[in-house]
Formats: sequence, structure tokens, C-alpha cells
Amino acid sequence: MPGTANPEFLRRAIALATENVTSGRGGPFGAVVVRAGRIVGEGVNTVTASHDPTAHGEINAMRAAAKALGTFTLAGCELYTSCEPCPMCLAAAYWARLEAIYYGAAAVDAARAGFDDAFLYNELRKDPAARTMPATQLLADEAWASLAQWIASPSKVEY
Repeated sequence: MPGTANPEFLRRAIALATENVTSGRGGPFGAVVVRAGRIVGEGVNTVTASHDPTAHGEINAMRAAAKALGTFTLAGCELYTSCEPCPMCLAAAYWARLEAIYYGAAAVDAARAGFDDAFLYNELRKDPAARTMPATQLLADEAWASLAQWIASPSKVEY
């Protein structure tokens, strides 16, 4: 169950985003992960600086929080982000099992600044073969072997 939103954490995310732009290090996105009323991870957009298309502010904040907490799950944590998360970051927040997301600017604001996620949301609604970047399944039976091995493994760590 999410706690009560704290605007000071969102102000920190916004400050990180603004500083990232003014320093010339990256895009206008910053985020913090909070657990039990304290920041456990911070991140800014480092896509261009790190040559990593997945290095969004939210992803970097979740990576920092998971490392600091020594766990792959962020259950019990909340994400404060300067802008509404893109589809990748939203999916990552679900995979991390965050309790809540609080954001400043909306996706339409990001689009006004040149960061338009509408294309991605539209692509996700399509059948995989009909997408702009088509996806084709190959070697399904061979690939199933890895999943079957996972099911049978007594040492797996479920997530």
C-alpha cells in the first residue's frame, strides 16, 4: 500500500533533472526511489553520456536503489520522477514491484519538448508481426527447453 506522497521527494527528482540539463550531462529527467521515508536511490538520464538507450532517469534510480538495498525487488518503495514514465520505465517499475509512482510533468509535456512516447504506446497495441519493427518467433521448441529447465530447477530464485 503506497504511503502519502511527499512533494519534497518530487522536488528532488525535478532538481536532478534540471541540474542534468544545465550541466550538459543529459536529458531533462530525474528520479528518486524512496523507502520508509528516505531516498534509497537517485538517477538522471544518462542515455547520451553512457551510450546506453536504457539509461533513463527512472531506470538509473531503480538500479541504484536495488544495489543500495541489495535486492532485485523494490517492493515497499515508491518512485518519484520528474516526468511521467515512458513505456520502458513504467514496465520496469512494475517488474521492480514498486508500490507507487509520483510524477511531475505529464507525457504530453514531454512530447512538447521532443520526447513523444505516443508512437511506442501505439506500437505495443499492434500484433508483433505488424509493428514497425516486426518480431518473428523462431525455434520455439528449442527455446522452450530453457523455460522447462527453469521450472524443474530446485535452486531457482523466483521473481
